[in-house]
Amino acid sequence: MLLTIFLAIIFCGAITMMLISAVAFIQEKKLFSSAPKEAQELIIPRDKELFYGAKVFGWILMIMSVIMIAGVGVVSIWGGFRSDFTFLQFFLRFVMIFTIYKLYDMIFFDYFLLCKFRFFQYYFPEVESVYNNRKYGYNIKSQLLKLIVIFPAASALAAWICTLFQ
Repeated sequence: MLLTIFLAIIFCGAITMMLISAVAFIQEKKLFSSAPKEAQELIIPRDKELFYGAKVFGWILMIMSVIMIAGVGVVSIWGGFRSDFTFLQFFLRFVMIFTIYKLYDMIFFDYFLLCKFRFFQYYFPEVESVYNNRKYGYNIKSQLLKLIVIFPAASALAAWICTLFQ
């Protein structure tokens, strides 16, 4: 249980590092595919770097975050194999990691960073009109769909696959 919570925290940290690297340092429009369509249409491509080497630094952070996410997957599966997890134990580990991440995403990213602290709008002020007067992030329906349906289904599939290899 402690390992699962630790892995969820690492997962959330890696996703945060990925967001910061994409928005603050790399600043390429193709990395904002999860943003609302209205915001994507308004984003002006950035040719000038925030500082010399910002894009390289951002891509290094991006690669590190992908490695951390893969590491969370490897450690969660390997730890389950070592502890002879059942289907239910694998499922609970995966669904707990995904649930903690999605709640973190909904509360920290959508509410605090987007609406309260205006992190994205600071780097891309042209999208200000899309996010003005929003009390919560833009995609609550898709967030809840992931939390309630997609992540539990993916967790069940991953748990089933893991139990096949034990």
